[in-house]
Amino acid sequence: MSRKLMPVAEARQRILADLPTMSSEQIALTQAHGRVLAVDVAARVTQPPLAVSAMDGYAVRAADVASTPVNLKIVDEVPAGGFHDGMLTSGEVVRIFTGAALPAGADAVVIQEDTLRNGDTVTVNEGVAEGCYVRKAGLDFDKGDILLKAGTVLSARDIGLAAAMNHPWLKVRRKPLVALLATGDEIKLPGEKLEPTSIVSSNTFALEGLIRAAGGEPVTLGIAVDDVAAIRDLAHQAIGTDMLVTTGGASVGEHDLVQEALTKLGLKLDFWQIAMRPGKPLMFGQLGNVPMLGFPGNPVSSMVCGVLFLIPALAQMLGTGKTEPVRETVTLGTDLEENDRREDYLRATLSEAKGQLVATPFLRQDSSMFSRLAAADCLLIRDPHAPAAKLGDAVEIVRLGTSHVRT
Repeated sequence: MSRKLMPVAEARQRILADLPTMSSEQIALTQAHGRVLAVDVAARVTQPPLAVSAMDGYAVRAADVASTPVNLKIVDEVPAGGFHDGMLTSGEVVRIFTGAALPAGADAVVIQEDTLRNGDTVTVNEGVAEGCYVRKAGLDFDKGDILLKAGTVLSARDIGLAAAMNHPWLKVRRKPLVALLATGDEIKLPGEKLEPTSIVSSNTFALEGLIRAAGGEPVTLGIAVDDVAAIRDLAHQAIGTDMLVTTGGASVGEHDLVQEALTKLGLKLDFWQIAMRPGKPLMFGQLGNVPMLGFPGNPVSSMVCGVLFLIPALAQMLGTGKTEPVRETVTLGTDLEENDRREDYLRATLSEAKGQLVATPFLRQDSSMFSRLAAADCLLIRDPHAPAAKLGDAVEIVRLGTSHVRT
């Protein structure tokens, strides 16, 4: 009798359950792009700090231009950043430029296109209502307004806003350090001399990119040969990091030694093997204070596990709240057979037809085929025991990074 495998959702829940939140650190605004805010950020200033002109023209009293045309006296000229020292009285205007402070007594701006200047006087040909072309103090925000929330992944726009709020520094979550350990006698680095049975390492490089994109910092420990002592010695270097991810050596063969090696280091295994394809041999446990994820050696399996479990784990540690892969409903681009007991994640391309997104899985889904993963836009999800599906049926997908919809 085959043992019952753990569902994907339960596995993710157990991985996330006790992960620590990263401590905070203060960084310069110039280094903040892509980082995660640790605390709410409130404006330190009011923007604009006082009423300013929204256009080049003339600051007026609206009552003076209620009937036009009318000739008014120009008493001053105020550029952006300037200020008229005095009170505007009836019959007077101030030549003003965009961003300049509105003079006391003025309550509107007439744009220059609606005027004709003659020396120290101006003819206003179009009247304006009170408040016209005036940006009131605090139009954008007031001092004390909380405009950026903890957990925000800082975009270029967020950084611009923080600067406008007068924050040269921000408190962000420390990047989780993720140790990466590949295993296998056959694994070689790109560019190394290859034997006939060698496999060029791709898992570590792909996972490094995934970790960085998710806000973490990879720490590559190297490649351990299929030897318990070698695996143990390299894995020991993960102490002090925030998570250990191994690739390979997590299956059921006699050369799959990761579990044995880490047990000798004190690994407390939570679970091993889940009901998904690819990625069934997923392993999770605790190595001292370091959470440990053991991914399969097949490159596609490793990356799918990274999308479904490692990215959510990093989101949990960074406090973004984005701990569930985002599912979208699209149209199926081909017929599919009935699924078995494992949750299936099929590499698929996205195209657009008649205004709808269409997901078409590759015919061959072998977990060793990295080229299919690189060409895919998404993972098409098939529930355990899902019935046969027909072209045009609704299906759910998880996008893979930045996808390019084919038309």
